[in-house]
Amino acid sequence: MRTPPDIKNLLVIDVETAAAAPNYEDLPDRFKPLWDRKAKRFDPESTPAEVFLEKAALMAEFGRIISIGVGYFHLNEEEETCLRVKAFAGEDERQILEEFKALVEEKFDQKKLTFVAHNGKEFDYPFLCRRMLVHGISLPVVLDFYNKKPWEIPHEDTMQMWRFGELRNYTSLELLAALFDIPSSKTDLDGSMVSQVFHGEGDLERIKTYCQNDVIVTARIYLRLQVLQDVKPENIFKV
Repeated sequence: MRTPPDIKNLLVIDVETAAAAPNYEDLPDRFKPLWDRKAKRFDPESTPAEVFLEKAALMAEFGRIISIGVGYFHLNEEEETCLRVKAFAGEDERQILEEFKALVEEKFDQKKLTFVAHNGKEFDYPFLCRRMLVHGISLPVVLDFYNKKPWEIPHEDTMQMWRFGELRNYTSLELLAALFDIPSSKTDLDGSMVSQVFHGEGDLERIKTYCQNDVIVTARIYLRLQVLQDVKPENIFKV
């Protein structure tokens, strides 16, 4: 019989990113020719400035983290699954990363902790590692997976779980939410809009709320994929 995971040792995460600069013209001169080469690979028909607005936030070398959402499970007195969600957000990327690292290291047993994210193995986890190193921040144990074997890396990925080994299959968080009848996190915002909202409007609270909602959806999808008890809306707490 399959042994269900200990949900108390899971940390569900979501990372929201923006371009490192508001526009291509605002990039430091040293980075412009480096971006030009990247842009040609993405879209040789468009200008580097046009590609920058669309793609820079997706690359740790040309983007930055503006919010990290986290969610952790516990059981209440009735043995019902509960979820506490918070988000670190701001204009100071280093501070966001340090606060996130402090939570990871102070609240959880480093030998038991496992991260959960949607498409985390291809985006959230490596982006976090790269931006931490840019700021000279040592990686917490759960992210220090260099030279480790795949089965030694404590990372879960709901997109990978849904793939069941089919490498061609990409399934969005929104599609899985619809499939499992979980309320959408894409209300007035989606990932493609975050950089513009950050640079154009400076609305961090809107981004923070969106990030928290993504964590909630990811957490509920993970439970469904593990055939575990779902979280009732009244047992979800934003802190």
